[in-house]
Amino acid sequence: MSQENNGAPAVFEIDLTLEEARRRAAFMAAVGPDWDPPAVLRSEELAYDLLYSGLDERQQETYDMLVAAGVLPRREPGRAAD
Repeated sequence: MSQENNGAPAVFEIDLTLEEARRRAAFMAAVGPDWDPPAVLRSEELAYDLLYSGLDERQQETYDMLVAAGVLPRREPGRAAD
């Protein structure tokens, strides 16, 4: 027995709610109970500060050019590379 759709597009739906819950549970299991997001962000900021500190004049010009072009984020005053 065949059904005709008279040229109408077929409806295809998938509920990804269960898959998203599984993905989130797997992520939380992988990072473990000691995961501290604020500490991770502070560590990243410290790493950026170290990376962009102590630039010579030519490196600073390149850094400023990349910031102006939007390639690198602008660092706040008082931060590295200022």
